[in-house]
Amino acid sequence: TSSNICCFQLAAFLSKHTTKHNQHCYFSSWINGTDQTSCTSEKYQITTPRARSFSTRQDLEFQLSQVQINSLLRSNEQSVSVPEFDGRGLSSVRKFESNQVAANTPNEDRRSAATCLQSKGMLFGVFDGHGGWACAQAVSERLLYYIAVAMMPKQNLEELERCMEQGRAVPPILQWYKHHSDYNYRESASLYIEHLRVFWQELLDSEEHSKGLSPPDALDRAFRRLDTDISLEAQVPLSNSLMKSTAIQVAFAGCTACVAHVCPDAIHVANSGDCRAVLGVQEEDGSWSAQPLSWDHNSQNPSEVARIRAQHPQSERDTVVMDDRLLGILMPLRAFGDVRFKWSLELQQSIISSLESTVDLDSLNLYNYVPPNYLSPPYLDVSPEITYHKLRPQDRFLILATDGLWDELSSEEAVRLVGEHLSGIHRQAPVTQTERQLKLGKLHELLLKRRARASPALDTNVATHLIRQALGKGDYGELCQEKLASMLSLPEDLARMYRDDITITVVYLNSDLFTNRND
Repeated sequence: TSSNICCFQLAAFLSKHTTKHNQHCYFSSWINGTDQTSCTSEKYQITTPRARSFSTRQDLEFQLSQVQINSLLRSNEQSVSVPEFDGRGLSSVRKFESNQVAANTPNEDRRSAATCLQSKGMLFGVFDGHGGWACAQAVSERLLYYIAVAMMPKQNLEELERCMEQGRAVPPILQWYKHHSDYNYRESASLYIEHLRVFWQELLDSEEHSKGLSPPDALDRAFRRLDTDISLEAQVPLSNSLMKSTAIQVAFAGCTACVAHVCPDAIHVANSGDCRAVLGVQEEDGSWSAQPLSWDHNSQNPSEVARIRAQHPQSERDTVVMDDRLLGILMPLRAFGDVRFKWSLELQQSIISSLESTVDLDSLNLYNYVPPNYLSPPYLDVSPEITYHKLRPQDRFLILATDGLWDELSSEEAVRLVGEHLSGIHRQAPVTQTERQLKLGKLHELLLKRRARASPALDTNVATHLIRQALGKGDYGELCQEKLASMLSLPEDLARMYRDDITITVVYLNSDLFTNRND
C-alpha cells in the first residue's frame, strides 16, 4: 500500500534535548514607506548552557488531520499581484507568492519584498539566521533600504536630506509588501534611521554619485555597509539599554542573505551564504530547466573553500575549514553579523566584559567561548557574490529560498514543481527500451513514480506547494501524508533535528515583455 511504501520511521529521542527560550521583543515600522499588505541552530556546532526539557511518549503523537496540516502549512502564506503599469513603466514582475514554516522556536528565517519608489525595480530577499533570529530580523528590515538608497539619483538623496534637516516627512523610499506576522525593531528605529542617513550623506559627498549606483554596485555597497553598521552599533555607547542589548544580539548572531533586484530587463542577485536563487526556464518543448543565479557559500563549494584558505597563512590551511565548517563551527562561509569570527579576541572580550555587570549574558545568547585556532581574524565577511541575468521570453519565474528547502529538494525538482503548478501540465518522460524490460517489482516502482508526477496540486500558493512536497515527499516522489504529519507535529526540542526553517518566495515574471528586447 502507499502507506507502507512511504512509511516514515521516526526515532523517539526521549532524553535531554536543547530547547529554545521563548524570546519576546516589540516591533513597529521605523522609517517612512508604504505597506501593502533558541537561538542556537545546527549552523553553529557549539555546546552552550541552555534550559532543558524532555519529550515524552505523549508528545510523540503525529496524528494530524488534513485540515490541521493545511492550517499549519498555510498560516504564513502571502500572495501579491503587481500592477502591470505602476505609473513609471511596465513591471517585469507579474506577482509573487511566499511562505515559511518554522523548525526553530522562534523561527530564525525572515523574508522581505518591496518596490523601489525612487528608482526602478523590485527587491526580494530571504534571510537565514543562526545563533538566533536577531541578525536575520535586523537585516530583513534594513538591507532593502540600503540598496534602494544606493540606487537613488543624487537629487532624490538631496531631497531626503532637506526633509531631515527641516523636520519634514521624508518621501517614501520603498513600498513594502508585508505579511501580518512581519515586524520591525521599534526601539532601534532612531538608530537605524540615523545610520541610514549617514550612508546617504556619504553617497551625496561622492563626486561619482549623480545618477545613483548601478544595481550590482548598489547591492555590493549595501551588503558591506550594513554589516559594518551592525558591527559598529555593538561597539558604541548607547543610552537605551534595550537598544544596546539588541545591537549586541544582532552582531553576535548571524544570518545569510540572498537578495534579487528585478528591473525591467534584468535580474541581479546578491548572495552571501547558503540561501539560493534559481531561475525557472521553460524550454521550446515545454519542459522545465533550472538555471542557478547564485552559488552556495559552504564547504561543498571548492572555490569558496579556496578563497577562505587564501586569506590566511599556509600554517592554517588545515584548520580554517574543518569538519565542513569554518573553524569547525560555522557552516556558511559568508554571513552578516557573526562578529565572533570577525573581531579580534581582545575586542570581543572587551565588549562582553562591559556587559557582564548590567546584562544577563545568557539571555542574549552570549557565551565566553573562543573558536579553536583563532589566529588571524577576520575569518568571515559578508561580501556578496553578484550575478547578472538578462531576461528572456523563456524565463518564467525566480525561486528564492533558504537552505531548509534545498536540504529537501534539488533546484531541478523545485523548478519542475513550480513549472507544473504554473502550467497545470505534468510531463512524463517517455518509457525507455530498458524500462520496458523491467521485472514486475521495478515496473511497479516506475508506475508509482509516474503516478506521483501526475498528482494534482493541493495548494493554490506555489510556495506552500513546495513546502508540502519538500516535507512530505516519499521514496518515489509521491506525497506521503504520514511523513508530512510527522514532520509538522514534532515537538520543538526534536523538530530541529529532522528539518530546518524553510522560507520561499517565488517571483512570477511578465515574460511577454521580454520578447522583443533581446539582441
